[in-house]
Amino acid sequence: MLVVTKTMKNPRSALCKTSIMAASDVFNAFGDKLLDPSTSDAFDGLVLQLLLKASQDKRFVCEEAERALVSMVASMTPLPLLKKLKGCVSHTNLRIRAKAAVSLSNCVSKMGVEEMEEFGMGEMIEVAADLVNDRLPEARDAARSVATTVYEALTKDAEVEQKMEVWQSFCQSKLQPIHALSILKIVKA
Repeated sequence: MLVVTKTMKNPRSALCKTSIMAASDVFNAFGDKLLDPSTSDAFDGLVLQLLLKASQDKRFVCEEAERALVSMVASMTPLPLLKKLKGCVSHTNLRIRAKAAVSLSNCVSKMGVEEMEEFGMGEMIEVAADLVNDRLPEARDAARSVATTVYEALTKDAEVEQKMEVWQSFCQSKLQPIHALSILKIVKA
């Protein structure tokens, strides 16, 4: 992973694209083994480089990096990956934050109710509330997707007329009033 990450930093676009494709192969081949604590730093560096390349202006490099991020989400267990991605959605670079939000949203959409509860639905909705007013539309769309997924999981067993009541109560208990309003608008819309 360290070699692939180092090669991604190369200014030659063709070499960079090839290393990104190698990263996809690494994700597909090793999956959850990459989340092992012994490889944690190398994995974090690789993900950060992919997010950086996905937010670049060079279209073919950007598209390949986005495919690699999709491959990463598809080949790994959602819960441990979500814990890794959570740190990236608060990155200072708004483009990296947006790409991380999309990957996080894709990860959340793969999760079952039990996994969501294990991670914490409150934490998920807080992440969505932070991203819903982001400057980039990609991050806002990802926040809406996360909020909708949490809503569906939370109100799955509730009666139709009680769903909004359950959702409103949950949002008000987990978020500050201004953030709760913005999240409530997503589901009502």
